[in-house]
Amino acid sequence: MSEVEVVRVAARGDGVTSDGRHFPLTAPGDWVGEDGAVRPGPHHQTPPCRHFPGCGGCQLQHLDDEMWSHFLAERVRTALAAQGLETEIRTPLLSPPRTRRRATLHAERRGKQVRIGFTEAGSHKLIDLAECHVLAPELFALLAPLRRLFATLLPDARRVNVHLALSDQGRDVLVEGIDPEGLAAAEAITAFAQTEKLARFAIDEGFGPTARWEPVPVTITLGGVAVPLPSGSFLQATPEGEAALVAAVREIAGGAGAVADLFAGLGTFTFALNQARVYAGEAARDAILSLKAAGGAAGRQVFGDHRDLFRRPLATAELDRFDAVVLDPPRAGAREQVGELAGSKAPILAYVSCNPSTFARDAEVLCKGGYRLEWVQPVGQFRWSTHVELAAKFTR
Repeated sequence: MSEVEVVRVAARGDGVTSDGRHFPLTAPGDWVGEDGAVRPGPHHQTPPCRHFPGCGGCQLQHLDDEMWSHFLAERVRTALAAQGLETEIRTPLLSPPRTRRRATLHAERRGKQVRIGFTEAGSHKLIDLAECHVLAPELFALLAPLRRLFATLLPDARRVNVHLALSDQGRDVLVEGIDPEGLAAAEAITAFAQTEKLARFAIDEGFGPTARWEPVPVTITLGGVAVPLPSGSFLQATPEGEAALVAAVREIAGGAGAVADLFAGLGTFTFALNQARVYAGEAARDAILSLKAAGGAAGRQVFGDHRDLFRRPLATAELDRFDAVVLDPPRAGAREQVGELAGSKAPILAYVSCNPSTFARDAEVLCKGGYRLEWVQPVGQFRWSTHVELAAKFTR
């Protein structure tokens, strides 16, 4: 029986053979027979989790680290090539298993049974997690107690979102989509939070999060500064991933005098650039208020600006005042802001992205405007996922 070799992994995780056919759950170096049987190659590992491949939390547990790293680098290289660009792609930096410090799970009650977990890939079916190799153990340990709590709080057949995060004070829980009323519900939440030693337990009934338990104000330390942490705020997924991106941004812009940090969030990069005068622009009101409060308390030279950089990007004349610019936009990229940057005199750009395709689109605009893409550092902080983070250096 003839076989054909799997030679690469497509963007969504399928293996692709030398004749162009796609086979799920195969790795480069595998061989696929005419009947579809797979003969594993040297980069095909045994998935560590019982829920793989059904659980949508991971797509690539069947790849070893060498091939996962290669996949991440090729995602970036392919995206750049589609825009006619090439540059140095550094070796990806991978977060270890069980290091995710934030995650959004789903929970539902069916009769007396409560299920908590991720949904199946391409489905609304919920996987009730009995183990997880990506979540930090402290967060996974909350699932069993949460099942017991939700058995009394959740209406039957109601599905809710459960946001888990690790803060300076410990575990932070935000539940979206319930409105528990009455003394019994309040006592159950308090008892749960006390027993589990939570930093905070908050509920969002549809009008924004409200803390039901928060003994002391919750913070997250960024660049040595304790920043107030609003419920449900964005954090880099793992400490290792954050450290890799911060190191890259410091390498690019750490020696600059005045820096613009655009899409600054809570200040991951604002506070990492502790030798610089930093302008921080951010559209999310709670995030920029936290950043401003933390910067003031720490005596940092930070100017926080509540500004929607899609509708009102910094103009070219404003950008000309800075020695370096840091960009960390959402998945949609920064088309409007990049249009202004392309005509600016800012000598150094550090672009942090969570989407190689929109990054490459923006990079092409910058390069046409006279910038040179020096290098890209891919970061794999969503373990065994097709998701790619990166930091890139542009110079004039």
